[in-house]
Amino acid sequence: MKNLLALIMGDPLADRAVPPTGISARLTVFVAAAMAFLAVFALALSLTAGRLASGWADDLAQSATLRLPADLDQTNEALRAAVNVLQTTTGVASARVLEADEQRALLAPWFGPDIPVESLPVPQLIEILPDEDGYDAEGLRARLQAEVPGAVLDDHGAWREPLLAAAQRLRLVGWSVLALIGAVMAAMITLAAHASLAANAQVIRVLRLVGARDAYIARAFVRRFTLRAGLGAILGAVLALVALQGLPQADVAGGTGVHFGFVGLDWIWPLAIPPLSGIVAFAATRAAAFRRLKEQT
Repeated sequence: MKNLLALIMGDPLADRAVPPTGISARLTVFVAAAMAFLAVFALALSLTAGRLASGWADDLAQSATLRLPADLDQTNEALRAAVNVLQTTTGVASARVLEADEQRALLAPWFGPDIPVESLPVPQLIEILPDEDGYDAEGLRARLQAEVPGAVLDDHGAWREPLLAAAQRLRLVGWSVLALIGAVMAAMITLAAHASLAANAQVIRVLRLVGARDAYIARAFVRRFTLRAGLGAILGAVLALVALQGLPQADVAGGTGVHFGFVGLDWIWPLAIPPLSGIVAFAATRAAAFRRLKEQT
């Protein structure tokens, strides 16, 4: 706590070694603001996409579909046999036959809203909802093969696993982007610190002549650049959050209702960006200051 207060309060004499204005000051604030802005959007995209994929995977895990052969002459008979099998299967909570309007809505994106489902050999679909214990998918497939030839049970496993994998990859991409943003910010602040140290070489020599140690001089640079980066990061994060609130919140990806942005505990991440930016600036400036001061010895 004492070191933190010293970093914030600073030393008036040592602070003279760092110009309060100039290109390095503006560059530091601008870079920190830009990187924080991008970091907030990268987090929002990653978290939203992850929630979307996870939501889809959860929805698929809670239901299955039985597809009957597209044979108009045998549809009713096959439908009755399939419903009977499902109703007598342990672990199946309910089996609901999709109405013509529901099937028409499913086909509308490809064939338009006016497709005559009733007169076309469209496979009949039955929605299956399992109970808490679930059902034996392989056993149900065996019964269906024996009693309803041609019926296909789709438990959505082929869709669910890729979605879960996609959610993990999206989170990994988000963290990778944040790491890259942090590295770019550290590099730019290091360049700005080097430029400021080089521009104030005469002041540094005077401070050394009066007995100032390198740690004392470096502390002034570290403080000024850390505060500039923190201020810029706060500005960038606030602008990004305002921009996110201004985006239209329509249903994402066709009616899932996933909110684009931050929800619940997700708000911890954008609030953590300014402190993390300050830590990055502190580490980068400290390393650059000591290296540059050693070269000027």
